[in-house]
Amino acid sequence: MADIGRLPAGVQDIYGAECAHLQRLRAVLTQLFERGGYAPVKTAALEYYDTYARIGNAVPQERMFKLSDTDGKLLVLRPDVTLAISRLAATKLPAGGARLYYFADKWDLREAGGIWGREVYQAGVERLGEEGAFSDAQTVAFAIECLQAAGLKNFIVDIGHVGFFKGLLQECGLNGDEAEEVRSYVNGKDSFGAERALRKAGAAADAVNAVLMLPTLFGGAEVLERAQSVTQNEFARSALAYLKEVYALLSDMGYAEYLRFDLGAVKSLSYYSGVIFSGLVEKLGAPVLSGGRYDRLADDFGKNIPAVGFALGLKRILTALERQGGLPAPQEAEITIVCERGAEGRAYREYLRLTGEGKRVCLSAVYGKEGERAAKGRVVTIGKEKL
Repeated sequence: MADIGRLPAGVQDIYGAECAHLQRLRAVLTQLFERGGYAPVKTAALEYYDTYARIGNAVPQERMFKLSDTDGKLLVLRPDVTLAISRLAATKLPAGGARLYYFADKWDLREAGGIWGREVYQAGVERLGEEGAFSDAQTVAFAIECLQAAGLKNFIVDIGHVGFFKGLLQECGLNGDEAEEVRSYVNGKDSFGAERALRKAGAAADAVNAVLMLPTLFGGAEVLERAQSVTQNEFARSALAYLKEVYALLSDMGYAEYLRFDLGAVKSLSYYSGVIFSGLVEKLGAPVLSGGRYDRLADDFGKNIPAVGFALGLKRILTALERQGGLPAPQEAEITIVCERGAEGRAYREYLRLTGEGKRVCLSAVYGKEGERAAKGRVVTIGKEKL
């Protein structure tokens, strides 16, 4: 049977109340972004395949939607928004800092169905040209403010630092491929796989035990103290000291109640360079927010630009709001204008007057009593002028 009228797995049409909720969420976040001093940015949806496949932080080719240009060159649908903005910053923006926000789709060929999807609608912010604990703390605080503004309740932000894991790996003496294999096991909470890979690589017993402790290093600020007993590695300990500084700043800002530490959440070691964080919401099995520091992403495009930022999964936020009972009722017309034949001009002028006052108005296309019966909200009937 032909696939006419059907959609591929992992994509969907958005319409009706869901589309209205998405637009409301976008409006709320746009206001917050602009009040925070962020400027809008929109990157191209189509880019050359080499932009994402021939760089240090390459996107796996099996995750990219690929197509051919008219000259035969290979193109891809944007698989990563932050990489796209890093390219733009390195090749088009003037030197110095910039604070940017975006609403954009990214396309991931690998994922399909559920709350993941292969067409992912995101909002996010990037703080370019900034370094230091205060910048990172501000970014985490702003992420919390975004989740609050969206209407979410019972959420936490997990914080970690890739430097802690990198320090532990230094003690294990792994090469790049071995380190990435162990990282994938640790991030997936697969202690058996991690231990097997570490022992195969010849890591010492103490180093193996330190890595296997990572899944237990989750909780409040006391986790940072416990983590210090795990290793004497200077690089790992400096990451802990940095996290303490960020936590002190966030506590002083009034956000300590939202924070947890998870040193076993280990994102890409080449992509991220420092603090990492995720927003987790009750009744949802995936993060609604993900971010961190990525000081070397723009290096692939010829310029070093320290940066920190985060992305919000807008569909995931709506799913979480629905499960929390936090979605508002769709807004309908407050007033419906119905007119008689011959009174169309008067009716339209009344429509303009009421909408100019900020009211939600529907000008019915159905005349008279039939229009009144189908109307919603308060009904205003406009008759013909009497001669």
